[in-house]
Amino acid sequence: MNKRLVVHLLGSILLIEACCMLPSFVLALLYGDGDALALLYPMLLLLALGLPARFLTSPRDSNLRAREGFLVVALAWVLLSGFGALPFVFSGLIPNYIDAFFESVSGFTTTGATVLSEFDGLARGVMFWRSFTHWIGGMGVLVLTLALLPQLSGRASHLMRAESPGPSLSKIVPKLGDSAKILYLICLALTLMEFLLLILAGLSPYDAAIHAMGTAGTGGFSNYLDSVGAFQSPAVDAIITVFMVIFGINFAVFYRALTGGVRDALRSEELRWYLAIVGGAMLVMSFIILPRYGNFLTALRYGSFQVATISSTTGYATADFTLWPVAAKMLIVVLMFVGSCAGSTAGGIKIVRVAILCKLGRRSIRHTFQPRKVQVVRFEGKGIEEGMLSQIATFFFVYISLVFAGAFAISCEGLYDVETNFTAALSCISNVGPGLGAAGPVENYAGYGPFAKLVLSLLMLSGRLELFPILTLFTPAVWRRA
Repeated sequence: MNKRLVVHLLGSILLIEACCMLPSFVLALLYGDGDALALLYPMLLLLALGLPARFLTSPRDSNLRAREGFLVVALAWVLLSGFGALPFVFSGLIPNYIDAFFESVSGFTTTGATVLSEFDGLARGVMFWRSFTHWIGGMGVLVLTLALLPQLSGRASHLMRAESPGPSLSKIVPKLGDSAKILYLICLALTLMEFLLLILAGLSPYDAAIHAMGTAGTGGFSNYLDSVGAFQSPAVDAIITVFMVIFGINFAVFYRALTGGVRDALRSEELRWYLAIVGGAMLVMSFIILPRYGNFLTALRYGSFQVATISSTTGYATADFTLWPVAAKMLIVVLMFVGSCAGSTAGGIKIVRVAILCKLGRRSIRHTFQPRKVQVVRFEGKGIEEGMLSQIATFFFVYISLVFAGAFAISCEGLYDVETNFTAALSCISNVGPGLGAAGPVENYAGYGPFAKLVLSLLMLSGRLELFPILTLFTPAVWRRA
């Protein structure tokens, strides 16, 4: 185990987090809500720990192996969440540290599950930090590290592979550092575009920034109790719906569109699957809830928003879908499992895995009747190796197992029913935010006890990091000397 390299990288990441708190600190000074010190103290603590870890532990061996890569990713996200919770505690917004840790994990993993029930008059600097964790967590803090520290990119493929959502790492350009910069520039451009459109739709710059960051990170933290529904604006609903769908698309597709044209981007099989699933679900949902709203355009407005927010795992809400028909709630649960595209800021199993599993199932059925025929599973015009098929099947099994294990664990507190606990576990590992029952869009997670919140935090981290980096923390072989 190259411990010096691990500490060196973790020190760099702590310094990045300190810098990320700076915009929130400046806003706190400008608004004068009394939360500036709550942001300053964690920044100073991060600098005090990050500077010596970064500059006094220069590793003799700079070779980053897979074990160190996965370990750095897992420890980094735990530390980021741990220190990211301090502004909530110091400001008094969330005095209990476990609750604050849950909120911080929810922010960085872009889940959007919250323990807050009151939003009026809250300090805007800390609330901005709460939403900003979505933006930096959505693209990946370690991807940001690669963008800002090019000297790491030559040996950091294991970092990006462990953190990137999807079954495989796809570099859009040969150098990882350059890929990271391009991804962040695309995300920044889309965020600014949504920010400006929301201002034109009537939102204040502060509200527009909060909801643009929440959409870009597919996180869903709002500064209103009624989420996006508080604005009662069809224009705002439409803008956020469109951008939630956009941020559920693989960012590599945007790069293909910029370099090869829209026609080249539309050749993406994953994109076609994604648009077909989301578009079909919007129509089905609209017809299911049509009797409730009595007007198809109104049903389409609310149905499309809820499908977009769940499929992109954003978690905003304009309606309480727990009151919708059972068929609508079942569709929501299915969308929670599926998620969006790999290489996006969204969670879930991912469209690419679902598509490949469907093709694998079809091959198995055909193999029953044609056992001697060699049948290759293809995706994006390429044959999928058997090893990759095995990894995807394993991921699916572990994913489902963790949902049930998490639901069982939080059920041991005996506080909520099966529907609430199952969808809370599923929502957290899929990084969606709201579930059903007492974990629905107009409720929160404050009613769970400390044990359940830690379990749900673990599920959120596992889902954001594609399961295995977090599971390595509980694997004894990782901690043994090489």
